[in-house]
Amino acid sequence: MGMGRPRAFDADAALDQAMEVFWRHGYEGATIAQLTEAMNINPPSLYAAFGSKEGLLKAALDRYTERRDAWIEAVLGAATAREVAERFLMEHADAQTDPANPPGCLLVQGGLACGTGSANVPFELAARRTHTEDQLRDRFVRAKAERDLGDNADPAGLARYLSAVASGMCVMASSGADREALRQIAAVSLKAFDGQTNGKGA
Repeated sequence: MGMGRPRAFDADAALDQAMEVFWRHGYEGATIAQLTEAMNINPPSLYAAFGSKEGLLKAALDRYTERRDAWIEAVLGAATAREVAERFLMEHADAQTDPANPPGCLLVQGGLACGTGSANVPFELAARRTHTEDQLRDRFVRAKAERDLGDNADPAGLARYLSAVASGMCVMASSGADREALRQIAAVSLKAFDGQTNGKGA
């Protein structure tokens, strides 16, 4: 390889490694040295491929949310709104404590601490979390139209509630909470659906 020539690399594999660094350290805490070492590339190659550290984060987030969208699509395919909520929270509990991944969720962990020069990062992460919330809301709107949810049910409020619980579980997982603890939180949180569905007193 000639001097100065960008090193060839597997972009998907490199993004997977970058994703893990951002997940473990957050955007602010992840250094270029950590990222390039994990991705097995040099800094010029990183900047040539992604433009900047923030550009790399967005590319890693695109890969992460692509997988997340496949998961949420399966969750939304549940037969009832109550089952959607149960899958969403219980599978969050399992995923956030999966030893194969860093604890918590990249969409929360990535932007917990951002200083001057990275002010856009929390908004980028929040927009992606909102996308999931919107998907839940639309599913609950459909459930209400199908009479699965009661007349007094608030699809937007329920979606926002589930999103907030999932984010809180992420913070707890990153602080060392185990799967059993998160599943207990999920089980208690699901009581919010009691009385919301037709056939359960709605």
